[in-house]
Amino acid sequence: MIDPLSIVKRFVDEYQTTGNEAVAEELLASDFVDHTPFPGFGSSREDVKQLFRVLREAFPDLKAEIVEQFSNGEMVATRKTFHGTHNGRFMGMEPTGREIGLRVVDLVRVRDGKMREHWNVVDVPALMAQLRG
Repeated sequence: MIDPLSIVKRFVDEYQTTGNEAVAEELLASDFVDHTPFPGFGSSREDVKQLFRVLREAFPDLKAEIVEQFSNGEMVATRKTFHGTHNGRFMGMEPTGREIGLRVVDLVRVRDGKMREHWNVVDVPALMAQLRG
């Protein structure tokens, strides 16, 4: 059995940071549900993939830094910061060239080697303030 912590870490490192969509296909369950989707996006596996396509267009050098991560059985908590440079249109804003740090706390349920459910807190107001300068 693959450890849930390893699955989420791989998702962060190989999908969220490098954009390898094959990893998202492999690790996100077909019935995956995001209970707290990013504003303007839905809650399915396809919606998560679309969100990261948009993020990578806006922040081509997007990288996720895991600050802290732990698990309790099938639940994995991750505190991380996304870093990137705003070089593409995002949420109606033209590129600013500013470097951003987006703080996120995720809780993911992993069962049978697949990520099944997701909850998070994303500091969107701080991100928008960074983009405005």
